Amino acid sequence: MQTLSKPSLKPDLKTDPKPDQQLITELQSVGLRLIDPTEGAASRRGGAGPSDHKAVTVNGHTVMIPVHTASSWSSPYVAAPLDDSGRSTVTRNGFPVGVISFPKQPRFYGMQTMDGVPYSQIATLHGADVLATTILQSCIRYESRRKSCQFCAIGQSLAAKRTILRKTPEQLAEVARAAVLLDGVRHMVMTTGTPNATDRGAAMLCESAFAVKSAVDLPIQGQCEPPNDDAWFRRMKEAGIDALGMHLEAVTPSVRARIMPGKAEVPVERYFDAFEKAVDVFGRGQVSTYILAGLGDTPEAILETSRKLIDIGVYPFVVPFVPIAGTPLEDHPSPTPEFMRALLQPLGAMLAAGGLRSADIKAGCGRCGACSSLSTFERSAA
Repeated sequence: MQTLSKPSLKPDLKTDPKPDQQLITELQSVGLRLIDPTEGAASRRGGAGPSDHKAVTVNGHTVMIPVHTASSWSSPYVAAPLDDSGRSTVTRNGFPVGVISFPKQPRFYGMQTMDGVPYSQIATLHGADVLATTILQSCIRYESRRKSCQFCAIGQSLAAKRTILRKTPEQLAEVARAAVLLDGVRHMVMTTGTPNATDRGAAMLCESAFAVKSAVDLPIQGQCEPPNDDAWFRRMKEAGIDALGMHLEAVTPSVRARIMPGKAEVPVERYFDAFEKAVDVFGRGQVSTYILAGLGDTPEAILETSRKLIDIGVYPFVVPFVPIAGTPLEDHPSPTPEFMRALLQPLGAMLAAGGLRSADIKAGCGRCGACSSLSTFERSAA
């Protein structure tokens, strides 16, 4: 096991962030107002994350920016209509601060399965080239707000009939092949609501990944809670899953118990044991975890946990929390840009020192990087 020296938790913020880095960080915290919301690929409302976002390209780097949240509606950042070159000028309080563009609506969205289900209800495009799906659009905890994750909106897109409850392996394989051929998709994320308290979705991931890999050569990240049997890690790998995400969401036990009481029943200690077992199977840097900044964890707690994760070869993908309408946390504020810079700058240095790079992840959220500006800080520190 590689061990890193413990970093200072008080970063030197005298170094100004790069302009694109600063703009992305600010937009992801406060959101963006769109004069013409129909431009580019359709934005997403509700459902599994990232939701209430729109894909935006800043200097070649495609990121997900909140456009349907309360903070975005009052954001000082406004995107003008596209000019003749297909670009939009972003202003802050009326002053130009950058130029953006929008990925186009994917062509596979115009197709449907043999039984009449639109492809966009099976899987969606995230960022610029990532196919994402929630295999099971329900969770054993979602129906009880005493147990559910307070930020979760997994049932919203199902209620709005923008998706279906259960995507079959055959449907996923069909859509994945079309997305690669028509839109140049380069990797895929498969997540799922937790169906049970045993394998916690690993079995669904196995059958789905096997079907997709039988149809098209596409790197896949699977995402689930730690299964009760570590043998599932080898099974998922053999089924065709290239990278694995097991998401802590929050790192402090008290925050976890308050924000996600049901999921917190799986303690952090079990996650770390599962991380080590998974790294043995998938390899260093191919296991990651999602951490939502702004839910109550201090920067020191997130950085200390991230140091431990990097030590064992797990990529800590830290993103700003974005509230979703209709959830118990819909009025919870997103972290400020200053909070995120103070967190991501030392974390980027830690990742560089630990030899973990988002570009080396075979598939998934960390490789995509669209929900956080972390990769820009990572590259700056390299």
